[in-house]
Amino acid sequence: MDFGRVTPAALEELDFKLPAEPLFNKKVLKGKPVKKPLAYAGCAKWGRKEWLGKIYPKGTKDAQFLHEYVKHFNSIELNATHYQIYGPPTISKWDAEAQGMDFKFCPKVPQAISHFSNLVSAGPKTTAFLEGVLAFGNHLGPIFLQLSDKYGPAKREALYEYLASLPTDLQFFVEVRHPQWYEDEVARMDFFETLRKLKVGAVITDTAGRRDVAHMHLTIPKIFIRFVGNSLHPTDYTRIDDWANRIKYWLDKGLQEIYFFMHMHDEALSPELALYLADRLEAVCGLHVKKPRFVKE
Repeated sequence: MDFGRVTPAALEELDFKLPAEPLFNKKVLKGKPVKKPLAYAGCAKWGRKEWLGKIYPKGTKDAQFLHEYVKHFNSIELNATHYQIYGPPTISKWDAEAQGMDFKFCPKVPQAISHFSNLVSAGPKTTAFLEGVLAFGNHLGPIFLQLSDKYGPAKREALYEYLASLPTDLQFFVEVRHPQWYEDEVARMDFFETLRKLKVGAVITDTAGRRDVAHMHLTIPKIFIRFVGNSLHPTDYTRIDDWANRIKYWLDKGLQEIYFFMHMHDEALSPELALYLADRLEAVCGLHVKKPRFVKE
């Protein structure tokens, strides 16, 4: 994942401190912890050849990668669906690999909708996409709409109309990247307030070169965090520590569900940081998520 990549020199100068807790979140979090919050963590793709001999046994074939992936994570930010619309037969085959597991697939809306339609007249493509991912059944997690960094607040009415047209029995999250969503206070708060009213989540992305998208606003009592590490730089670990503390605070206030997805500019190293994340969530928050298990030489 290249979004927010900075040079090694710039990395040394960055302030990674998470923003202060917004007053806005008091509208969403009820102030008391729920009995059994749900926690899911994973990566964005299962087809990582870099993990052969690390968490996948050497000699694992491409067709077996998902079978191995579900042994190490309990969720995936499913980027595969961003590049084409898959029908129920393919989705059902993927779903079968997680049979009997507490596992969530979190499919990304196809770019034909999110990047190339301006969300206008996107109904037929959306229907086809949803008909496919519904084949995940109980393994279907939140659906993730990532807008192009060229999609700014000037197009917000089309965005809001599109979100209002989506089925309310499915959970959606939205990521906006155009800087004006964050620079313009009126546009920013209108965006978060509209999502809250529609019961749509706001994706939080923590990446080095775009600190604005780590906004901390919760529009529903669930979080979808996209964390971009920097090849196990020391700040990767302190940033995860900060996230564990923030999640603990939110849990104490009533956070219900957590989806935390690990990204790296060098994805070979994602399992190491995912393991550290799982350990910190357990130690700080009392949450148990599946941990990557490394191949023993």
